[in-house]
Amino acid sequence: MEILTFISNLMIPLVIMYIVAYGLLAKTDIFDAFLKGATDGLKIVFRILPTLVGLMVAICILSESGFFNVLSVILKPLADLTGFPVAVLPLSIIKMISSSAATGLALDIFKKFGVDSREGYLAALLMCCSETIFYTISVYFQATKDENGKGVTNGRWLLFGALLSTFAGMAASLILTNLTH
Repeated sequence: MEILTFISNLMIPLVIMYIVAYGLLAKTDIFDAFLKGATDGLKIVFRILPTLVGLMVAICILSESGFFNVLSVILKPLADLTGFPVAVLPLSIIKMISSSAATGLALDIFKKFGVDSREGYLAALLMCCSETIFYTISVYFQATKDENGKGVTNGRWLLFGALLSTFAGMAASLILTNLTH
């Protein structure tokens, strides 16, 4: 275990030394390359900031209005049919939008039911086996726009593929939970 701690403590300095050595060998002005990358990164952050703020506001509005609770009630018959714990439904819905909000819900599930409970185990697996689809897609579409505002032109299968893979992860999480609990 001590060797893993030693290696992990060395990783960041080794990566930095590798980048500097590679830049020197390639005769690249490392500082200018760093400044250009940092400038490009800040441009992307400013370009996607309105999208991020909009998503956070929408999540707060939906959460505070009780929309996710109503959606859980609507999906309860399907959850009962599949054996999906109703207490974990809001987590599975919110995880598609916001990972930080889902983390808060997962912690609430852990406190209420316990980490080793069926609900806690499923919540932990869902956090690992699903993606923040809508957040990722919106940030991706904003980040890929060029200076003329033109970005992804053919993303019609993107949402379908993301939803399909997330539902597959949710199904796998439920199967693993059912096998172990």
